[in-house]
Amino acid sequence: MEAVATEAVPEAMSAFQYLLVYNSISFTFAAMAAATIFLWFGRSEVAPPYRTALVISGLVTAIAAYHYFRIFQSWEAAFLFENGIVSNTGYAFNDAYRYVDWLLTVPLLLIELVLVMRLSREETVSKATRLGVAAALMVILGYPGEIADSNGTRALWGFLSTIPFAYIVYELFSGLSRAIETQPPQVRSLLKQARLLTFASWGFYPIVYMAPFAGLDGPTANTTIQIGYTIADLVAKVGLGILIYIIAIRKSEIEMGKTTTAQA
Repeated sequence: MEAVATEAVPEAMSAFQYLLVYNSISFTFAAMAAATIFLWFGRSEVAPPYRTALVISGLVTAIAAYHYFRIFQSWEAAFLFENGIVSNTGYAFNDAYRYVDWLLTVPLLLIELVLVMRLSREETVSKATRLGVAAALMVILGYPGEIADSNGTRALWGFLSTIPFAYIVYELFSGLSRAIETQPPQVRSLLKQARLLTFASWGFYPIVYMAPFAGLDGPTANTTIQIGYTIADLVAKVGLGILIYIIAIRKSEIEMGKTTTAQA
C-alpha cells in the first residue's frame, strides 16, 4: 500500500500567546499616547532652548502610538479568537509597521538626546546628521532579514545592520562623552543614564531579532519577537522621553538660577 504524502499542519497559536501579544500592544499604544501628551504639555515648563527636544521626544511617542494602533488592528485582522481558540483568518500580520516606525523614530531618538545637551550649532548639526543617517541605515538593513524565510539570510542582514549600530555605540560612548563633560555637573549623571538607556534598549533589539536562532519557531518565535520588540520600544521611547524631560527641567532650573543671580 502506497504511503500518502500529507502536508504538515502549522502549529496553532495558544490563547495565552495571542492575548499576551494583544494586551501588550494595547498597553504600549496607551503608554505612547500618554507620553506624547505629557511631553508636549511639559514643553511649557522648560526654558526655550530645550523645548525643541521635548517636541521631538513627543513626536517620537506620537509616531509610535499611531503605528502601535495599526499593529493592533493588523493583529486583530490576522487572527480570530473565539471560545478560547485562536485561528488564522487568512490575512497576514503586517510586521512592516514596526520598521516604518523605527525608520522615523530611531533617528529622532538620537537627535533629541543631542538637542537636550545644547551644544554649539555646528556640533549639533554634525552629530545629529551623522547619528540620524547611521540609525536610518541600521533599520533599513535590518528589514530584509526580518522578513526572510532563511536563517542564513536573516543572519547576513542582521550582521550588516550591526555595522551602523556599532558606529552609533562608538559615537555614544566616545563622541558624546566629551560633550557630556562640558555639561553642568548636576545633569552629567542623567545624560549618562540617558546614553546607557539608549544603548541597553537598542542592544535588546538584536537579541530579539535573532530569536529564531535559539530554536524558536512558529507561534512561539512570533510571540517572543512581538513581546521583545514591544518592551524595547517602551524603554527606548517612553523611558528616554521621561529622562529627556527631567534633564530639560534640571538644565532650565540651573540656567534660570544663573540669570537670577546675574540680575541680582
